Amino acid sequence: TKTMMKMQIGVLAFLVALSAIESGIASPNTVPAFLWSPHLQAGNGGMDEAVNYQVMSAKDLVDSVFTQGGWSNILCSEKKVEHPVVDVALVFIGRELLSSDVSSKRNSEPSLVNTLNGLFTASNFSLAFPYISAPEEERMESLLLSGLKQACPHNVGVSNIVFSDSCFVEDGMIQKLSDLQSFKDHLLSRKETRKEGETDLVVLCSEGSGSNSQSGQSHSERESISELVSSVEQSGSKYTALYVSDPYWYTSYKTLQRFLAESGTGNSTVGVATTCDELCKFKSSLLEGILVGIVFLLILISGLCCMAGIDTPTRFETPQDS
Repeated sequence: TKTMMKMQIGVLAFLVALSAIESGIASPNTVPAFLWSPHLQAGNGGMDEAVNYQVMSAKDLVDSVFTQGGWSNILCSEKKVEHPVVDVALVFIGRELLSSDVSSKRNSEPSLVNTLNGLFTASNFSLAFPYISAPEEERMESLLLSGLKQACPHNVGVSNIVFSDSCFVEDGMIQKLSDLQSFKDHLLSRKETRKEGETDLVVLCSEGSGSNSQSGQSHSERESISELVSSVEQSGSKYTALYVSDPYWYTSYKTLQRFLAESGTGNSTVGVATTCDELCKFKSSLLEGILVGIVFLLILISGLCCMAGIDTPTRFETPQDS
């Protein structure tokens, strides 16, 4: 019975080690989200400052934006107050920022983090969601649009919904703009034609690093956020803004990019890094340590089983005198 118990313990330890390996490899990277506004207050349906440290799904993030962030009171016509507090709801969907880039001092996008930090800390109303996991099937822009329709089932109070061409939405009735300058022109024209009580929803999706717009000009996420926020502030419009990296894009495209880089047969892919970054080194070291630990654990269990199987007599007969 002791031998069987030891074997069961060994099998259980082996299964735990395998689960640790699978979770270390298959666990998706999390991304941050920031919601802020210089014009909202706690009485508009949310808290002044809050940080949610829970790991939540992208759908839960959208629900929190409409409930805790008070966007349902801003965008839904049946819930709108008599005098709306904001004219524009800006959404920036990034493709590059990870949760580790915000918490670590050595991040890959320091200028973007500093820009978001300045906008976030200078606002009267702010919510932070540091850990957003990847959605299973939908992109962030699709989840945002479906969340808007769910929050406003009877009538969407957004008079003008605008998405960028880089956003993946299937609604053909939504207006799309091509570049950053067209967004600026649109906001300026809406400032003059916007009726009292209307709120615009403007969604700008980043195309990722190294991509060019149709006009041939490339804008980083930091430049797009800074210029668009400055354009809204200069026009005198009141706004609330949401920035979130799209975890769907990162876990699908970046994982494929890493796979192509590591499994190449000599044909190099343009723009794909072939070096092992910090995440790669951490996973390789973790996997190596776990495999070595499993080998030593099996050796230990085998030795204990062999020792337990040795059947030696407990007493010996006294030799007879010849």
